[in-house]
Amino acid sequence: MLSNAFTYINNQWSKLTVFVEDGRLQLDNNNAERHIRPIATGRKVWLFAQSEAGARATATWYSLVETARANGLEPYWYLRKVFEEMPIYLRDRKPVNDLLPWNVDSKELEQLARHD
Repeated sequence: MLSNAFTYINNQWSKLTVFVEDGRLQLDNNNAERHIRPIATGRKVWLFAQSEAGARATATWYSLVETARANGLEPYWYLRKVFEEMPIYLRDRKPVNDLLPWNVDSKELEQLARHD
């Protein structure tokens, strides 16, 4: 049985030590786990989403909010900008890709917050 464990480790060694060869990689996944904690916590609540469409809508919102946070944006101000500008984008047939979190300037949102 111990020989099986050593064989397994030996076969997986290159995958176990990849972080040593690339300093950008972290030894643990605490950051990822910290970001999915609200999802795990909310799982019991979402059990009663009423419909598949409701569950998908909730997942979409969570994804948008967490992506905004991951891009250094305050979710409230980001979503406010999207809600204010989306009708204009749709009316003028502008690409809504400009409103995705990684395309929004955080300084612009800070100004929006200051002038409110």
